[in-house]
Amino acid sequence: MIHHIDLPVRDLTRSQAFYDSALAPLGLKLVIHNRHPQGHEVLGYGALPDPVFWIRSGKAPIEKLHVAFVASTREAVDAFHKAALNAGGVCNGPPGLRPRYAENYYAAFVLDPDGNNIEAVCRT
Repeated sequence: MIHHIDLPVRDLTRSQAFYDSALAPLGLKLVIHNRHPQGHEVLGYGALPDPVFWIRSGKAPIEKLHVAFVASTREAVDAFHKAALNAGGVCNGPPGLRPRYAENYYAAFVLDPDGNNIEAVCRT
């Protein structure tokens, strides 16, 4: 079981606007905003006391990441995709079934402001 993921981003303000919008349909919201004495900031999404997804100011990874979030319904996948595009994301695969992955694998893919592949998936 993964406890959390921490993703460095180039522009925290831009990425916060993207993730605030894109993750809302999945029930994930910003719950922690910390400024560290070393000068960087971190934002935690999910629920207290343990947000599951973090972004932090810094240097974006050279290699792009793929992060998939669970969606409770196909409508939530659709809403994620729409919200992410409206927040400046780039479509990397519209909502739909992906039978090559698994039966009932309904997903959408969006590139975040740093080019990471962000997915929402519903398996029902």
